[in-house]
Amino acid sequence: MTTSPLELATFAGGCFWCTEAVFSRVRGVVHVEPGYSNGHDRHPSYDKVCSGQTGHAEVVQVRFDPAVVGYDELLDVFFTTHDPTTLNRQGNDTGTQYRSAIFTHSEAQAAAAHAHMAALTEQGAYGGARIVTEVAPVDNYHPAEAYHHNYFEHHPHEGYCTFVVAPKVAKFRHAFPDLDTRRA
Repeated sequence: MTTSPLELATFAGGCFWCTEAVFSRVRGVVHVEPGYSNGHDRHPSYDKVCSGQTGHAEVVQVRFDPAVVGYDELLDVFFTTHDPTTLNRQGNDTGTQYRSAIFTHSEAQAAAAHAHMAALTEQGAYGGARIVTEVAPVDNYHPAEAYHHNYFEHHPHEGYCTFVVAPKVAKFRHAFPDLDTRRA
């Protein structure tokens, strides 16, 4: 039972199949929707976004109960399950649509994101590599086509899911056992 108003967070951490699969397992997250955000095209589609011409990033919008999981915990999950030091790339996925970004819904989220990145930099996380994660207000968000929703759940044995998505889910499960809703 939800005890507080739900909040929304928007993260771009490479392919939205990966980020959706991770965040859908987080305790306190009630819904995850893959989509496209912060581009200029008013009618983005997967094909257009993949062309690199729309300016959109592949994102997930995460609806969460802040009484169960805090925004700072979501930031921990985000920064642990993707590489925020590679510009416009996650593994073999390259292009601006795969950039690392946090698209904020409030000044408080923006401040938390900047503070989180400053702390990681001060700690020397990522071997001292520079964090290139963009932080900007969410703009021009559009849900992805229906066939992208719950992609990993529907196609767990597809090659990309086996070799790219599953290791990110495993990394989440190892790093955050207390947040994993599917822990046996």
